[in-house]
Formats: sequence, C-alpha cells, structure tokens
Amino acid sequence: MNRALQPLPEPLPRSLHELSAVLAIAQRDLTKLLRDRLRLAVTLAFPLVLIIGLGNVLQPTVGRVTGLNAMTIAFTGVLAATLFQSAAAGMISIVEDRENDFSRELFVTPVSRLTLVVGKVTGETLVALCQATCIIAVSIAFGVRMSPAQFALLLGPCIACCLLGAAFGLATIAAVPNQRSAMQVFQFLILPQYVLAGVVAPLHGLPSYLDVLAWAMPLRYAVELTRAGFYAGIPGYGEVVTFGPIPDVVVICLLFVALLVTGSVLFEYRERMR
Repeated sequence: MNRALQPLPEPLPRSLHELSAVLAIAQRDLTKLLRDRLRLAVTLAFPLVLIIGLGNVLQPTVGRVTGLNAMTIAFTGVLAATLFQSAAAGMISIVEDRENDFSRELFVTPVSRLTLVVGKVTGETLVALCQATCIIAVSIAFGVRMSPAQFALLLGPCIACCLLGAAFGLATIAAVPNQRSAMQVFQFLILPQYVLAGVVAPLHGLPSYLDVLAWAMPLRYAVELTRAGFYAGIPGYGEVVTFGPIPDVVVICLLFVALLVTGSVLFEYRERMR
C-alpha cells in the first residue's frame, strides 16, 4: 500500500533526454565497427597502401617539385579522404536501417528528428576518428614524421573532415530508395573526388575547366584544410596549400549546414511517404 503511494521518479529534462538519445545512437555505430573486424581491417589497409606505396613511388617526382616528402604529402591527403569517405559511407546504414524497419523504431521514440540525425553523424564521426588514430600510428611507424604540435593541429581538420563527410553521405543516401542504389551512387560520387581533390599529391597547372571542377569537390576543401594544419609554419607550405585555412573553414561550414539540412529533410520526407 505504501509502495503504491510513492511518487514516480521525475522524467529527465528535455535537453538531457535528447543528449541521451544522441549518445545511444552514436554508441551503436561505434559498437558495430568494433564487432566487424573485417570492415575495420579493410578500411585501414586501403589508405595505408596509398600512403606507403604511392608515397614512395611518387617521391622522385613530387619530392623534387615540392621539396617535401611525398609520403608525408600523401599521408595528409589520404587521412582527410579516409575520414571523409568513412563518415560518408557509414551513413549508408541509414538505408539498411530503413529496409530493416529499424528507423521506424527510432522514429516512434520521443526525440526530435534532428536528434536522430545528430546521433548518426556523431557516431560515424567517432568511427572515422578511431580509424584515423590507427592510420596515424602506422604511418608514423613507416616513416611519416610528425611533431606534437602538428598532431595537435590535425585534430580540428580531422573533425571537420568527418562532419563534412557525414553530411555529404546523409544528403546523398537520403535521396536514394535502397542500399544497392546507395552503394552505386556513392562510389560514383566518391571516386572522382580522389582524383580531383589532390589526395595523393597537390594539384598544380590544371586546365581551367578541370580546375573549376576540382574546386567543386567537397573533398578538396577537406584535403586543403588538413594540409594547412599539418604544414603550418613549415617551409614548402605554399607548395601544398592554395589559399589557406580560412576559406576552407568557411566553405566547409557552409557545405556542412546545407548538406545536413538537405539530408535531414529528404530523410524525414521518405520516412513519412513509406
């Protein structure tokens, strides 16, 4: 009788409830990565092959032109591209969740749609940063030199690469009907960016039409910002950075907001139309 008269516990404040939902969704994505060892191995092997293999192959040409170590240049570009691609590809699981009706379970929870998207973006950002930690450690072991200051200056650009990639993936994947289509469209949009973003080596002397196309690639700004942070205050900075970090930060912020809003609207529209 006395137990029945005890007051019910007060519900969490709205802000804490939304934050709890964000952390729960992010934890789910991180747990999926740690359990999928094959995915983790593949996503680490490919960038390391590019950094170590192409870095050594291009040293006679890129090193002579820039006066810098080609492996280190490749490291900065491949690191940015890996973070961007990992976060973007991870958003494909939204389509998988939609097909498995997991997203419907999320949509009936008492949290805002924005919270669901923020949780997903946060989760994929954490996944990409875990991969980046391994890439940095192995690259240093194979000869990439990095001071503590350079490591600290990479943190901001790495987070920016993850957020931009996740927003890009959300906007791309929210517009397609199923996972198979998402994979095909995603590869079509990502592969050209590896070529036109200067991932392995800086782009100089491109024809005007290719130069315009290269600056239309979101990945280009992520690569430029990463190199600007790593090579700040080092001779040869002008050889690998075109304009400087401020324009890159501005463009990345604008792209992030535009892609995130577009992806969120498309995702919610598709869920309502199912």
